[in-house]
Amino acid sequence: MTTTTLAALVPLLPFLGAVAGLALGRTAPGFVRPLAILPTLTAAVLAVVVAVRQGGGRAIDAATQLTPTGSVPIDLALHLDGFAVLVAVLVGLVATCVQLYSTAYLRNDARYPSYAALVSLFTSAMLLVVYSGDLMVLLVGWEIMGICSYFLVGHYWETPEARAASLKAFLVTKLGDVPFLIGLFALAADTGSFRITKILAAVTNGGLDHPTLIALLLLAGVAGKSAQFPLHTWLPDAMAGPTPVSALIHAATMVAAGIYFVARLLPVFAASGAALTVLAVMAAVTMVGSGLAALAQDDIKRVLAYSTIGQLGYMSGALAVGDRGAAVFHLISHGAFKAVLFLAAGVVIHAAGTNSLAAMSRMGGLARRIPDAYWTMTVALLALAAIPPFAGFFSKEAVLVAAEHTAVGDRAVAPAAAGWTVLIAGLVAAVLTAAYATRLWLLAFRGRGAEAPDHGRQPVAMTAVLWILAFPTIAFGLTSGVIGDWFDGHALTPSLTTAVLATGVTLVGGLATYGAWRHTTALAARTPIGAVAAHPGAEPALVEAEAMTSHTAAYGTIAAAADPADPGRLLLGPLHRHAVTGFHLDALYTALFVRPVQQAARLVRFLDRTVVDTYVNGSGAVTRLLGTAVRRAQTGNVQTYLGALLAGSLVLAIAAVVFANVNAGS
Repeated sequence: MTTTTLAALVPLLPFLGAVAGLALGRTAPGFVRPLAILPTLTAAVLAVVVAVRQGGGRAIDAATQLTPTGSVPIDLALHLDGFAVLVAVLVGLVATCVQLYSTAYLRNDARYPSYAALVSLFTSAMLLVVYSGDLMVLLVGWEIMGICSYFLVGHYWETPEARAASLKAFLVTKLGDVPFLIGLFALAADTGSFRITKILAAVTNGGLDHPTLIALLLLAGVAGKSAQFPLHTWLPDAMAGPTPVSALIHAATMVAAGIYFVARLLPVFAASGAALTVLAVMAAVTMVGSGLAALAQDDIKRVLAYSTIGQLGYMSGALAVGDRGAAVFHLISHGAFKAVLFLAAGVVIHAAGTNSLAAMSRMGGLARRIPDAYWTMTVALLALAAIPPFAGFFSKEAVLVAAEHTAVGDRAVAPAAAGWTVLIAGLVAAVLTAAYATRLWLLAFRGRGAEAPDHGRQPVAMTAVLWILAFPTIAFGLTSGVIGDWFDGHALTPSLTTAVLATGVTLVGGLATYGAWRHTTALAARTPIGAVAAHPGAEPALVEAEAMTSHTAAYGTIAAAADPADPGRLLLGPLHRHAVTGFHLDALYTALFVRPVQQAARLVRFLDRTVVDTYVNGSGAVTRLLGTAVRRAQTGNVQTYLGALLAGSLVLAIAAVVFANVNAGS
């Protein structure tokens, strides 16, 4: 087969698996798991083959006209460059691991067939985004991911948290998609095409008439999809969905789509220095704000969610300084270790019977109960904190080096102010990342108290994938010196200055958190923590759903716990109460947007029911009364009809005479 044929099969196979899984879910449930795993696994293998054939060389393009539009045509196009083929491998690998993990995680879930089909469809949509060479076809995958996330985040629809989170994720991302769609049409109007290659050629030749407006419209959609400030608030709440869904969304799909889109069209954004500056500020606020919020969260998955927002901020920062190679390098590296973190968190929640770090800190022996999750999560947290030689160190250094070059004027793609903004925020975020990663590890695995409940050995399907994903977490960064051809030929190796500086501030963050933990751990025995809903023998998904419910019941919120033994409280001080709520952005949006819209909706309902309905009902009542009067006149008596006819004729005759006399007199 040709490379383009294999590439076309990569998104097609998971789509066919999703259709078949939905069709056979009830009639032949035994086929559901094979249909979930095999098409996705085959797509992953084919993605590797496509990547090997592409080899980091010249991009492979193929297209056929999908439909004539009379103006700008829409093509079914493939664009396979080094970025696309490597990201597709990441998507295929993570999706396959998620499907394998889910067979054990949701082994007795009655809704597993629809869940598995949606995960396959989600995977297919992301692969379509990655390989697509036409923006309208890319938009199809973009929107399919949005609707899949709605259903998957709301999988535990019995819980109010899941229902609210799925709706919030859908609405916030759609809020960004509206200007995004307008931006796509404006871009096509300026360049005369939806084809990515033709758009980039037009930009190179100066064919973009409104670069700043188009770039800012597109950034709105990217901020929503990739959870960047100010449209990031949906992502922490989306943790109400099953843990494997969280791993898929955070590591390889949805949130990565926005970053990948900007990387694909970076010359469009680079045509406007103002747009790059806006992107740099957005990335800086996202990095620092999410790091502070992560340090205050009690739910282990919400810590990881804010971590994802911050790491996406690093990628946005790399794009803001004009280096898409560093951005995609960190995207792939982050995808590997973040998948490990979320899937390991699912094992931890199952073993501990809670998602509360405060409760875990009162348990002893949790690390011994789940050695696979313990060791792989430790490795992934080291990668997250950018400790050498793990993958996160090399990819984060690539971002900081790019920012440094822009700041000192060695690279003129973006304004120097954007470089300084990203560099300073990146170093501050490095301290915060090390702090919350250390805090999570200490509270989860170095707790003191009663032994953690014994759930027995975790299923192989849940632990094996952790080691599969741990391999690229350890080794991928070591390839930074030899994979430059896949990333526009740019060097991805760290520089001595940023490496020493970033590693130094990382160690400061980690050691400061360890010191705070040693200081506060004595307080752990004073505060009983009750958010534990452990059921030995229960499937992990059930334990997770009950853990969320019990956490809210015990602490009043899914995010926080009033725990004086939390080192995050000591480190943040008075800032803690603001950071735990995400700096009250949800409350701000509720006051500025939600309540006015609700009030407007109530006004419309009042006008509709009280004013409009009154007139409509009144006209109907008048017609009904007239009909009643006419009906009473229809007696069926011929004499009555003749009498009425004669009376009417007499009235008309009298009226005619009177009218004639009046006219004669005048």
